[in-house]
Amino acid sequence: MGDLVGNPAAVPWIVLRTVVVYFVILVGFRLSGKREVGQLAPYDFALILLIANAVQNAMVGPDTSLLGGLVAAVVLLVLNYLLGLAAARHRKVEKLLRGKAHVLVLRGNVHPDALGSEHVTHEDLLQALRAHGCCTIADCRLAVLEVDGSISVVPEPTPGARQSA
Repeated sequence: MGDLVGNPAAVPWIVLRTVVVYFVILVGFRLSGKREVGQLAPYDFALILLIANAVQNAMVGPDTSLLGGLVAAVVLLVLNYLLGLAAARHRKVEKLLRGKAHVLVLRGNVHPDALGSEHVTHEDLLQALRAHGCCTIADCRLAVLEVDGSISVVPEPTPGARQSA
């Protein structure tokens, strides 16, 4: 029964290790660019699964008890909640955690530097444009990589269409 519950004296170390791992992974994902979960390539998904497995021991160490796993899970949930709260209350924290939107196309002109810095391929851009009704880049007035990883597209108005002021 002792192996199931674990050693309460190990809890502070599990908390510390979990906090460190959380922030290292958070920084790593923040630096790796933006993509929606639905837009993950198979290699992105594999990376997430493998990282989860790789850091488990870093968080709980040799403690494989129920207590150790629950402590790590609770710490992750609390950290996530607190960072969400901080981001909602402080614009600088939100910008640091979420980043900022980047213009990919403006008036039919692609911004290759923005594509490169955000790891968006030309094919990803074309796919997003087609999904929003733009057959070519020239049909796009504005395409923006949003902070959530989605690409918003504003098509050029069609000739003869009424424009609202």
